[in-house]
Amino acid sequence: MLSNDSAAPFLLTGFLGSETIHRWISIPFFVIYFSILFGNGTLLVLIWNDHSLHEPMYYFLAMLAGTDLGMTLTTMPTVLGVLLLEQREIAQAACFTQSFFIHSLAIVESGVLLAMAYDRFIAIRTPLRYSSTLTNSQVMNVGLGVVMRGFVSIVPLILSLYCYPYCHSRVLLHTFCLHQDVMKLACADITFNRLYPVILVALTVFLDALIIFFSYVLILKTVIGIASRGEQTKALSTCVSHISCVLVFYITVISLTFIHRFGKHTPHVAHITMSYVHFLFPPFVNPIIYSIKTKQIQGSIIRLFSGHRRA
Repeated sequence: MLSNDSAAPFLLTGFLGSETIHRWISIPFFVIYFSILFGNGTLLVLIWNDHSLHEPMYYFLAMLAGTDLGMTLTTMPTVLGVLLLEQREIAQAACFTQSFFIHSLAIVESGVLLAMAYDRFIAIRTPLRYSSTLTNSQVMNVGLGVVMRGFVSIVPLILSLYCYPYCHSRVLLHTFCLHQDVMKLACADITFNRLYPVILVALTVFLDALIIFFSYVLILKTVIGIASRGEQTKALSTCVSHISCVLVFYITVISLTFIHRFGKHTPHVAHITMSYVHFLFPPFVNPIIYSIKTKQIQGSIIRLFSGHRRA
């Protein structure tokens, strides 16, 4: 029999012990969120408007920027709500929905990074077939597949949360809803919710990382076979931005996974900080990486803000 408050809202948690300075803490968060929105929004505008960027590499970059924007817009309302307004309550349906988008977009981002590795693999291994292999329709199909994989794979996990009664403490550990926090509050057998994420992450995020690694092994093998040192440098330079984004994403994912799985005695603040790093650092630095390392993006930024358009 369910308790009367089974459908009561959950309570989000800010920085424990620092509630009196939450508004001061919200300032750097606001700056970071604004920077993420501005940086990734600018990338999308550049790729949409500049015809020199209408290539598969930049279409995949647009997908990455869109995914980062989605993740940011998903977490921003509750994070700033808790820090600025002390608005800790969140309805169960809203919590489950937020959790769905957070975890789905994390898998989508991993898939986009894999698609970008595929793009670099084709461009360097078989440059003469690049245009015929990565057509606009092919890019669209890859993008659709990546999005569908991310969203469909999370559905069973979130649906199970709707089915559980909740009669334990309603306090969550973060300023946003994560599946691993919510499931612990259920008064039911949550074996499925413990096992499914492990299998899912192994078959998506870690498998993606493995494929990306081997794709770069083959890319490096191809580059070494190029006679001209200048051509070698040019080929590798097109991969630097992507490699940087891959390292940023997977290092934060692995760090967060390890601290959740093996950091039971780690201070609570370490868990919270690592979660924020995982969800905010990649979207924050990805536009910076591509702006610094990609000359085409640099040129497009100059044209955009100087008011000049390429014919």
